[in-house]
Amino acid sequence: MSADAILSERDIAFVLHELLDAEGLTRYARFAEHGRETFDGALATAQRIATEQFAPHNRKADLNEPRLVDGRVEIIPEVKPALESFAEAGFFAAHADFERGGMQLPWTVAQACYAWFQAANIGTFAYGFLTVAASNLLNAFATETQKARYMQPMLEGRFFGTMALSEPQAGSSLGDIRTVAEPDGEGGYRLKGGKMWISGGDHPLSENIVHLMLARLRDAPPGVKGLSLFIVPKYRLDAAGGPGPENGVALAGLNHKMGYRGTTNTVLDIGGDGPCHGELLGEPGQGLAYMFHMMNEARTIVGMSSAMLAYAGYRHALGYARERRQGRPVGAKDPAAPPARLIEHADVRRMLLMQKAIAEGGLALSLYAARLVDVKDADPDAEARREAHLVLEILTPIVKAYLSDRALEANDAAIQCLGGYGYTRDFPVEQYWRDNRLNPIHEGTNGIQAIDLAGRKVAMEEGGALHALAARIDATARAASAWESLAPWGRALGDALARLEGTAARLVEIGRGEGAPVQLANANAFMEMAGHLTLAWMHLKAALVAADALKVGAEGAEADFYRGKLHACRYVFTVDLPKTERLAALCESADRTALDMAEDWF
Repeated sequence: MSADAILSERDIAFVLHELLDAEGLTRYARFAEHGRETFDGALATAQRIATEQFAPHNRKADLNEPRLVDGRVEIIPEVKPALESFAEAGFFAAHADFERGGMQLPWTVAQACYAWFQAANIGTFAYGFLTVAASNLLNAFATETQKARYMQPMLEGRFFGTMALSEPQAGSSLGDIRTVAEPDGEGGYRLKGGKMWISGGDHPLSENIVHLMLARLRDAPPGVKGLSLFIVPKYRLDAAGGPGPENGVALAGLNHKMGYRGTTNTVLDIGGDGPCHGELLGEPGQGLAYMFHMMNEARTIVGMSSAMLAYAGYRHALGYARERRQGRPVGAKDPAAPPARLIEHADVRRMLLMQKAIAEGGLALSLYAARLVDVKDADPDAEARREAHLVLEILTPIVKAYLSDRALEANDAAIQCLGGYGYTRDFPVEQYWRDNRLNPIHEGTNGIQAIDLAGRKVAMEEGGALHALAARIDATARAASAWESLAPWGRALGDALARLEGTAARLVEIGRGEGAPVQLANANAFMEMAGHLTLAWMHLKAALVAADALKVGAEGAEADFYRGKLHACRYVFTVDLPKTERLAALCESADRTALDMAEDWF
C-alpha cells in the first residue's frame, strides 16, 4: 500500500513546520541537539515502517482476530515483527531521555510519527501506544528502582504496558472498583479481584506485560479516594530483571469487538489462580490522580487516532472517486456518453470536502495539543508553562470527544462515497468506521468528556483555562483582519468566540441556579459548540499560512495544496461554525427536555 493511500506526507510537513514551527522547539535545551533534519528523518522512518510493516496486515488482523486456544492467546504472525521493527527504530522511546536510550524528540514530532502508524493499522499500534503511555506514567511517579525494573524494558520494547482499571461492575464508575490489595510480607502487596475490558491485557508479543492496576487497600475509604495504583507484571521478575514465574494474572476470556480487532481485549482474573503480587506506585490513596496522567495523555492520542482513521478513509475515498465512473452529470442528455468519475458529482464532492476538513483540521488540532505538552514540560518560563498547561487542560476533552465524533462522520461519508462497495469488505473504509467507533467510548466516554468540559474545565481557575484558550483564538481572528480575503472569517471566529464565552458563563450560572443536572444535560451541545470553534480556529490558522504562501508565489502543485487549505477553511466557516448559534441558544435556554422525559414514557 502506498503512503498516499492513508495519509498525506505533505500535510504532515505543513502542520509540523509551517503551522506549528516544530523546529522552533529546538530553542529549548531539551531539544537543542535536534533540527529539521532529525525530525524529518524520524518521520521518514515512521512512514516506511508503517506502510511496509503495519499497513499490509491491517485487514488480515481484522478478519482473524486474536483467539483463545488452550488458555493462551493466538495472534496472526505479522503483528510481532511489525512491533519489533517499531522497537528497533526506537519509537517506544521516541520522546525519552538520551540517557535512557531514547531519541529525546519533542512530543509534537513523536506524535506526528505515530500518525503514520495510527492511519496504517490502529489495532497493532495500540500495543505501542499503551506501552508508551504506561512508561510515561512510571517516569512521572515511579521510584528509580521501579523505573529500572519496569520502565526501561518498556522503552526498549521488551515489556508492554496496560492500564488495568475497569471491572465488570465498574466501567466509567471507577469508585466502584472492588479489587483489593493487602501487604504480602515481602514489602509488596497481594492483589485479588477481576478486571474487564483490558486492552493488550494478554498476548504473546512481548517478554512481559506490566499492568498499571487500580485497587484498594483493605482499610481504604470507599469511592475514588480509596484507590491506589500498583505495578502488576504478568511474570514476576527474576534476579536479573527478566520474566520469572507467572504472577497470578490469569486470562479469563477475550472480548469480541466491532473494531480494533487486532488488539486483544481481555477479562483478567487477579489472584484467583495463584497469588498475584504487585508493587505500590507512589502514595496510597493517590491511584486515580496518578492514573489521570496516563488517561489524559491517552485522550489526546484517541483524538489523534480518530483523526488519522478519518484521514485514511478520506484518502481511500478520494482515490476511488477519482477513478470510479458512475452515472452522468446533471444535464447530460446523451445516454451513450461515457459515465462521469464520481468526483465530478456534486454530492460526492461535498462528502470529500467534509472529510478533508475533519481529517486535516483534526491533525492540526491534535498536533497543536502535542506542542502544548512540549511547552508545558520544557519552556524555561514559568508563566509560559502555566499557560500551556491551562490551554491543554481545556483542549483535552475537546480533542478526544469532538474529534472522535466528527471522525465517525467522516468515515461514514467515506463509505457513502464508495456506495455499495464501501459497505463490503472489499475496501477498507468500513473497517475504518468500525475501528473508529470505539474512540467515542474508551478513555472516558464522550458524555463524560462533555461533562468535564462544561462542568469543570470552563470554571477551572476561575475561568483561567477558558480565558487562556480564548486569547489564542482571538489572536488568530485579529491576524486574519489584515487580509481582505480572510477578514470575514476572522470576524466570524471572533463572534463565535464571544458566543462560546457567554454560553460558558451561562452554564456556570445554570449550575448554580437550576442545578447541575440541567447544566450537564446541555453539556453535549456545549462540547459540539466548542469543537466547531476550535476546528475553525485551526483552519483559519492554516488559511493564514496558505494565503501568505500564495502571496509570495507558490506555483503548480504547491499552489493547489494551499488553495485546498483555503477551501477547506471556507467549508468549515460556511457549514460548521454557523451551527454554534443554534447550539448556544439551546444551552442558554437551560433546556431540560431530556430531564423532563419520564422513565415510563420511554
